[in-house]
Amino acid sequence: MMNERHRPSVRCTRRSFVQSAAALASAVSLPKIVPASVFGARAPSNRITVGQIGCGHQAQRIVPSFLVHDDVQIVAVCDVNRAGRGYYYPERVLGRETAKRWIDEYYAEKASGGDPQATVYERILGPGTAKPGAVAPAPPQVSVSRGKGCDAYKDFRELLARTDIDAVAIVVPDHWHALIAIAAMQAGKDVYCEKPLALTIHQGREMVKAVRKYNRVFQTGAQFRSCPGVRRACELVRNGRIGEVRRVWTTTAPNSFPSPGPGWQPQPVPEGFDYVFWLGPAPEAPYHIERCFHRWRYILDYSNGQTANFGAHTNDMAQWALGMDGTTPVEFEDNGSEFLPKGSLFDTAVKTAFRARYANGIELTCETNPASYAKFEGTEGRLEISLGGVPKTFPTHIKDSVIGPNEIHLPRSHPTRETNRRNDIDADHVRNFLDAVKSRKDPIEPVEVGHSTASLCILGNIAQLLKRKFAWDPAAERSADEEINRMLQRPMRAPWKLS
Repeated sequence: MMNERHRPSVRCTRRSFVQSAAALASAVSLPKIVPASVFGARAPSNRITVGQIGCGHQAQRIVPSFLVHDDVQIVAVCDVNRAGRGYYYPERVLGRETAKRWIDEYYAEKASGGDPQATVYERILGPGTAKPGAVAPAPPQVSVSRGKGCDAYKDFRELLARTDIDAVAIVVPDHWHALIAIAAMQAGKDVYCEKPLALTIHQGREMVKAVRKYNRVFQTGAQFRSCPGVRRACELVRNGRIGEVRRVWTTTAPNSFPSPGPGWQPQPVPEGFDYVFWLGPAPEAPYHIERCFHRWRYILDYSNGQTANFGAHTNDMAQWALGMDGTTPVEFEDNGSEFLPKGSLFDTAVKTAFRARYANGIELTCETNPASYAKFEGTEGRLEISLGGVPKTFPTHIKDSVIGPNEIHLPRSHPTRETNRRNDIDADHVRNFLDAVKSRKDPIEPVEVGHSTASLCILGNIAQLLKRKFAWDPAAERSADEEINRMLQRPMRAPWKLS
């Protein structure tokens, strides 16, 4: 689906596509964006063409969440890993070739009259995730040539150079989010980008600017905004059912894997994995399997740890319920966070623990807890909402309260759905993005919202790293403390930079 009147008249540059990192310095021009109809694409109302950038652990959820929609076609995938093990489930082989096979098999079965929608989650994620009663048949053996099936790329810039792609799904480590998203918007693509939005406050701010500069649709992949139970809980809080909110507790998951401790040794890079490209703008570092794949999120060069990973869900719930989208607390303080010994590979907090205070006096405490939830204490009751989506309240009758027609009703991604099944939540969040691509209106979690939630998590992490309190100005996105301001941006390794 091409909306030419929304395409920016820009010319982008990209570096030559070669395996050697040293050769990334030469630049060439990308062609101007032209309508997909020139290439024989269907009418805008019929199809949105998508490129999937990142084919690892989380892509196992995002890819099927696009495939289940009939007005979408994934035409390209990209990953620096050809195909290999080492993700959350070691027995899984993921990467660009695996993702291409998922997609080609799905469309081949669909073209032959089958119903792959019923079992697509089970095929990609594993048993127990398909629609109730659905049985996954053996996938067909297909061989699809270039131009007829899904193309696979190692370099995201080559995918972005294609003028027949309307939107991209960015599902890569956090240190790549801003670079790829801004390049995609410069190339005229709408963007679905996984949470947390960015690695730093500065990067998030640049993403916000790019969305508005290039007039793009941008959905942050905080899927629980599309969960009916979460929306219901936030409406109860927003409409005063627990009275005036005084305190909020949010949780993050614990680190799931032990870290190679001090004295860990480098390992050989697996065949088919471009480790130099994977590092990209991050500092040069020796390869270890625990540095990459799922475990990168425990290393500060690529992530802000579980504080920003799960915190991007639970703190997002808090922001929504409190009506704080677009802003953050004004004060942050460490509250007993814990880290591994120096020299360990994993250097993010193994125990999240920080406090924050909003300008209206509401206190937020974020801490590690195996049960992921956001809990609200008000003058007339309490409410707790977990990632399972079912609110718990005290007094219990609060959860059954009717939200009147003249009260606050929060946006919803599905007009009627009230169940909290995870696959439906993911698919509805993508559906909301696709509808926004067509309408050119903001989706349920636009870039500004993703930025404010990510900023809350990043600032909480800074408090943990420094082990102290500081004040923050949400409007200026700065602190009076220059040590804090120096941590709002990180250098990027050449030749990478935000343009």
